[in-house]
Amino acid sequence: MMKKYVKGFLFAVLITLVLAGCGNGDENGNDQAGDSEAEAVELTLFSSVTNESDQAIFEEVIERFEEENDHIQIDYNFPTSEYESMMRVRMGADDMPDLFDTHGWAVNRYGDYTMDLRDMDWVDNLDPSLEPIITDDDGKVYAYPMNQANDGLTYNVGILEEYDIDVPETFDELMDALREIRDQSDGEVTPLWFPGSDRYSLGYFLDIMSTPLLVTHEDHDYSEELKAGEYGWDEYTYLPEKLLQMQEEDLLNVDVLTAQTHEQTQLFAQDKIGFVMGTLPVDSIHELNEDIELGIMPVPPIHDGGEKSWIGGERFTLAVAQNSDHPEEAKQFIEFLAQPDIAQKVAEGTNLPSGLENVSAEIYYQDFYEEYDDVIVEPYFDREFLPSGMWDVYGETAQELLSGRMTPEEVTEQMAAEYNRLYDEE
Repeated sequence: MMKKYVKGFLFAVLITLVLAGCGNGDENGNDQAGDSEAEAVELTLFSSVTNESDQAIFEEVIERFEEENDHIQIDYNFPTSEYESMMRVRMGADDMPDLFDTHGWAVNRYGDYTMDLRDMDWVDNLDPSLEPIITDDDGKVYAYPMNQANDGLTYNVGILEEYDIDVPETFDELMDALREIRDQSDGEVTPLWFPGSDRYSLGYFLDIMSTPLLVTHEDHDYSEELKAGEYGWDEYTYLPEKLLQMQEEDLLNVDVLTAQTHEQTQLFAQDKIGFVMGTLPVDSIHELNEDIELGIMPVPPIHDGGEKSWIGGERFTLAVAQNSDHPEEAKQFIEFLAQPDIAQKVAEGTNLPSGLENVSAEIYYQDFYEEYDDVIVEPYFDREFLPSGMWDVYGETAQELLSGRMTPEEVTEQMAAEYNRLYDEE
């Protein structure tokens, strides 16, 4: 009788243990079954990343996140030149992606569509220089900065050395350097190359050169008038005149209106380009030509006695949509990106400083940043001084100018008209 009782007791204990092992939680109520049994989630992500090497880094970290969180899939999109127009449509429909790039407009344009991220762990390590761009006076944090930019011009070091050309100190010296490249190469090297099929690459020239023209010289500082909606735009004609002059003097690529971004890498690797606007990623170029050396320089002053300047701010960000159906999973991806090893990988992969102070990265251009460490970083002109929507006008008018459909004066008139219209609509 006792044997039957013991067997029965042991059987009951065994059943209890089996049932406990099949349960869904531990003593703290946490899921013990692993991500494979968690509810499947798909996040939508849109980024303004344009070049292939930066896209590859993005794809790599997304793939790693999905491997570590196999119940979360990320449907990522890189609309390149169509990014802004797509975001406007989605804002109008109140149908924002779970995660999206605020590309310099975190507060002013996307503020009502973003979730407050102030309680996330990485915020304690946010670079203070980015606080005015992605936070507000109430402490709301609008987006996670994947990296930050100090933009000027990228140049081929070997070409400048071969033709005995010094790195330009002023805009006039830049024009002279472009002419030297044209003449000494017999037209084999494009002095200043643009992928102008993307109108924003041309608009970028007008945008960043607006800073030395209209802001950074004390005798030509129109920042207060610009912010108040009272700027008259007469001085601006200088920039479209110079861009048109470059085209007429064969200082730009002959296919400036049809060239595409992906061609830039191969042409640079072949020593066919002298200068480009912005900071050029180097990894894809070195894959084709490991011996080529690139340098960067700040934006040169236009007016006599002016100072050089970097044009900067956050480069790529991710915000969580206010009405996301999966806010916790979206924040989980951002926390993953903010891990020091992942943040370092993104910074080094894009060759730009991280947006976090606790991340140290080996960046190709670090020596140049140190050489120009006394140069002030100015915000992107359109983000700081113009109403939302002017970035499109920059690009459209630049293409119209170089196609012969607008004169420099007509470009200025269009800029003034759109500035006044958009300012009144804000």
